[in-house]
Amino acid sequence: MADALSVIPANVLRNLSDKLYEKRKNAALEVEGIVKQLAAAGDHDKISAVINLLTSEFTYSPQANHRKGGLIGLAAATVGLTSEAAQHLEQIVPPVLHSFSDQDSRVRYYACEALYNIAKVVRGDFIVFFNQIFDALCKLSADSDANVQSAAHLLDRLVKDIVTESDQFSIEEFIPLLRERMNVLNPYVRQFLVGWITVLDSVPDIDMLGFLPDFLDGLFNMLSDSSHEIRQQADSALSEFLQEIKNSPSVDYGRMAEILVQRAASSDEFTRLTAITWINEFVKLGGDQLVPYYADILGAILPCISDKEEKIRVVARETNEELRAIKADPAEGFDVGAILSIARRQLSSEWEATRIEALHWISALLNRHRAEVLNFLDDIFDTLLKALSDASDEVVLLVLEVHACIAKDPQHFRQLVVFLMHNFRIDNSLLEKRGALIIRRLCVLLDAERVYRELSKILEGEADLDFASIMVQALNLILLTSSELAELRDLLKQSLVNAAGRDLFLSLYASWCHSPMAIISLCLLVQMYQHASAVIQSLVEEDINVKFLVQLDKLIRLLETPIFAYLRLQLLDPGRYTWLLKALYGLLMLLPQQSAAFKILRTRLKTVPSYSFSGDQVKRTSSGNPYSQILHHSPSVSQISEDGDVVGQDLGNSNSHNGINFTSKLQQFEHVQRQHRLHTRELAHSRNTSTNTSSAKEVQRSEDARRPASSSSTSTVEVNRMPSRSRKGPGQLQL
Repeated sequence: MADALSVIPANVLRNLSDKLYEKRKNAALEVEGIVKQLAAAGDHDKISAVINLLTSEFTYSPQANHRKGGLIGLAAATVGLTSEAAQHLEQIVPPVLHSFSDQDSRVRYYACEALYNIAKVVRGDFIVFFNQIFDALCKLSADSDANVQSAAHLLDRLVKDIVTESDQFSIEEFIPLLRERMNVLNPYVRQFLVGWITVLDSVPDIDMLGFLPDFLDGLFNMLSDSSHEIRQQADSALSEFLQEIKNSPSVDYGRMAEILVQRAASSDEFTRLTAITWINEFVKLGGDQLVPYYADILGAILPCISDKEEKIRVVARETNEELRAIKADPAEGFDVGAILSIARRQLSSEWEATRIEALHWISALLNRHRAEVLNFLDDIFDTLLKALSDASDEVVLLVLEVHACIAKDPQHFRQLVVFLMHNFRIDNSLLEKRGALIIRRLCVLLDAERVYRELSKILEGEADLDFASIMVQALNLILLTSSELAELRDLLKQSLVNAAGRDLFLSLYASWCHSPMAIISLCLLVQMYQHASAVIQSLVEEDINVKFLVQLDKLIRLLETPIFAYLRLQLLDPGRYTWLLKALYGLLMLLPQQSAAFKILRTRLKTVPSYSFSGDQVKRTSSGNPYSQILHHSPSVSQISEDGDVVGQDLGNSNSHNGINFTSKLQQFEHVQRQHRLHTRELAHSRNTSTNTSSAKEVQRSEDARRPASSSSTSTVEVNRMPSRSRKGPGQLQL
């Protein structure tokens, strides 16, 4: 301290702390001259004493003017040292950096000015303080005082120039500083950081691309900044890095892919677009490096396929196709289970396009890695079944294709049909809205005969008789009307002469017994008209209900469609197809006369020509109807049967034909129908019991409310006896 006082005049020290800037400036020039003389003399001990004096007595002084004078004095001392300043920087720079956080904005301003002058003198020698200087500049970039910000910007530009020309700068030490600050929200700090990233990336000797994963997320975060300028700067930096990635032979795609996946789900459209664009390039360039990240990437792509922004949708679809075209193997790290998990989760997306692409992925995986997919079948099967209820027909059709691909194996085929029946059973709306579509498509994909045989086998043992009846009616309608089942209908028509047709008929018959109209329809389809007539004759009063008549109405209308054209043409030869007429007249007799179906069928029967009847077969009545005697046709008369063979007895009463025991089949039908009638009675009885119990309780509550308190015991006995007497009456027995 004494050495310093001996070389610096008192008036210089006094002026150095003066409130007037000009006096402080002149004093600083005096200090510069003194230090220059000392440096020329090589007296560095006195120079250190001068610097210590300026630091302790001025820059750390509680007086603001002293601190200002100290800062300008340190800068002047550095200028005086010129080339020898480097050996004193450990004394000079720390107090200046300390002043950057001073409460007085003018002190902070002079600190920027001082460090600027110091940096101009020492240039690259002050790189050792770069981390502290960078930290200080980062804070000053957001300073509340505009003058301080302006001074900091000037200093920042100088430091950038020094760093870009220095070979002592350590990017490894700088990156942690940058990473710590990348998520700062202050717009001035963000501009400061992007500026440094851009400058350092422009230096050929600095490999910023290698450290990109450390600050990539921060750059993406800036894309949604409220400031257009910051968004533009961040986008420009990202575009430059993406171009470098395309030209670089070695890039760490994995770490960056994780960041991009998260940013692809951003609420900001521009961020999503940029992220999906990067992912698109990564999928094209990344190759084997991205295999472990395919599931994460797919999880980002699929939602973007349904993005509200068209540009994002276009890039996402392109990326999706690129990714699906890559044929990776599980041995290379391709995680089939993870991909399936993503696809399954996206099947619940609210967007149709995303659900469709998720199904395409499952289908692609089944084709390429069937064994691996089947190992995870339990994880996705329930979701695939639920997708059958999807509001989109296209989704349902794709789900069925996936199911059909899985069901190529017999055990999975059985599982599919069982689960499908279960879903139909518990969800009536699925059967009503999607039943026909599902079954028709499965028949195309998995062979109609195979599907119908399996469905029939399950329905044969169905415990829920009401469901069995509804399901059989649905299957029968599909069988009779769908173009996809034309070959199946042709095979059934050969049941009387073809073993394959017979076996199919027999496999359907047991389950079709759950619906009288389904059996009659099936018999008309396969041209077993005698058996159809026998079934009609076996019907009892309880079978002819509203549901039956509705089904009968549908059948009558179906008889007028092209599918039954052959049947209508057979009516041209009533002598040969006597039992067809008898069956149709039987149906006519079951219909209410005022119904539209009755009029349709009666009109059709009136067109049957009379010329083909012999006198023994048909006798005209006084009413003029030549066909009334058909209903009383003698079964003992020899005739041509429905299959064209001449038989000596009624085919319907024969024990068998082509291996079909019609008597046994009729008994089977009657047995199943008895079960249905018993089930209906039990339900009715249960409802009546519930109604009677409820009514009795209501009566009792009503009587209790009206009864005087003194007669409550007698009245209760009388009320309780009423249901007992009622059950003994003839009216109740009849029910």
